[in-house]
Amino acid sequence: MSNPATSAAVVPAPDPLLIADKNPALYNDDLAPLPHAKRRWGTFEIFNVWSNDIQSLFGYTLAATLFITSGLNGWWVMAGIVLAGFIVMVLVNLTGKPSVKYGIPYPVMARASMGVHGAQFPALVRGIVAIFWYGVQTYFASTAVALLITAVSGYNGTASFLGMSPVGWLSYVIVAVFQVALFLKGIDWITRYLNWAAPAVYIVMVALMIAIWVQAGSGLLGGLGDIFAGGEGGGISAFSAVVGTMVAYFAAVIINYGDFSRFVKTERGMKLGNLLGLPVSLAFFSFIALVITAGTGVLYGEALTNPADIVERVDNVGLTIVAALTFFAATVGINLVANFIPPAYDLANMIPSRISFKIGGIITASIAFFIGALWVALISDMGVARFVDTLGAVLAPLYGIMVVDYYLIRKQKLRVQHLYSTAVDGSYYFTRGWNLKALAAFGVAGVFSVSTVWVPALEELTGFAWLIGAAIGAALHYILMRAVSAAPVHAESH
Repeated sequence: MSNPATSAAVVPAPDPLLIADKNPALYNDDLAPLPHAKRRWGTFEIFNVWSNDIQSLFGYTLAATLFITSGLNGWWVMAGIVLAGFIVMVLVNLTGKPSVKYGIPYPVMARASMGVHGAQFPALVRGIVAIFWYGVQTYFASTAVALLITAVSGYNGTASFLGMSPVGWLSYVIVAVFQVALFLKGIDWITRYLNWAAPAVYIVMVALMIAIWVQAGSGLLGGLGDIFAGGEGGGISAFSAVVGTMVAYFAAVIINYGDFSRFVKTERGMKLGNLLGLPVSLAFFSFIALVITAGTGVLYGEALTNPADIVERVDNVGLTIVAALTFFAATVGINLVANFIPPAYDLANMIPSRISFKIGGIITASIAFFIGALWVALISDMGVARFVDTLGAVLAPLYGIMVVDYYLIRKQKLRVQHLYSTAVDGSYYFTRGWNLKALAAFGVAGVFSVSTVWVPALEELTGFAWLIGAAIGAALHYILMRAVSAAPVHAESH
């Protein structure tokens, strides 16, 4: 006869990530904690997430422009870019850690600080920003496809509808359909694409850099010397602006980084991927941009910061085809990372019982299709940059609130079951599902961060609006919630 004590000892403990009460108002399979056994990502995948984020047309132009217009010499610009990479690395290590531990996406993580219903607010705002930029980036990717079609066929019709030619519309539809088809294949296919696109883009960029270097010859050293020796009058303010601008470039991904880190097997793999994908990859990409920019100054008499302008000056069909494919791959990559996956989760969080991750993606693509189609004809002249900057400033305090809540209030321990519960005694139910203290902290901090966009007297702080807004939100949330932090937190074993 078996020993009862022995039999009881071998009974496995309940899985803390297995949700017992699957409330349809808060739960579906896409929002559920991802078990460790189903996680496939490591250092390489995280590195490619950041590389795809860096390797966009806008990312190249931004890095190249900073070398030319910042008022600093090249060494200080490079130092500022690398420092920004380290800052972003620290920020995403903080938001990524809980999602690695518990396997939850950003909208679910936000429930701990904002309330199980209150989390819909930051998720919705983040989703709006992402959907807008998804449409715009789809249009930008279509210009690369149009460049490819024109180079191969020689046709670029003059007739236009809403500012796009027949080739432009064909290219736009091709990109829109390609992205949705890839998304519907699931996260494994998206992972394969990111893992292929990032190394391929780097190979082409290095090849272009070498080609420019060879053509420029010894004159390239003089061009690099001018960049590294000049512009020493910028001072601390110019250096701070470089750092702030580069941090702001990644601001949209920083807050919802848990949407990606939940797929990582270990925290160590995430942190190493962040190190290689942010300061290291950013420094390498910026060096490529620097050499190419200096080379174009030697070859064409002016430093070109737009890759499309560089290809146009070269006037080589083969290079145009390769460059167009590269621009297309890079832009689709950043669109998937920054603008497609996040709103898919955010929309699923609104009505989990009816909106899955895939349905959220289809809604995102449908709305964004019209935004991108109207970009040339209507939106680009309406001051949308300030609108998007405002939404970004709104997100800043939410990051600070979420981080200080997890690390200082919750002591890195969450009651996972309660993240999916509307029980009035739940840890994250607060007041009818809303944490009014967090909302108050957000309101005060949000007024300041948004003011830096709209108040002329504060416009010099615009580059740091995100960091300062996050800091104020964090401080106010901690002060208002410190009574909660003093109470014991009963965490589930993990």
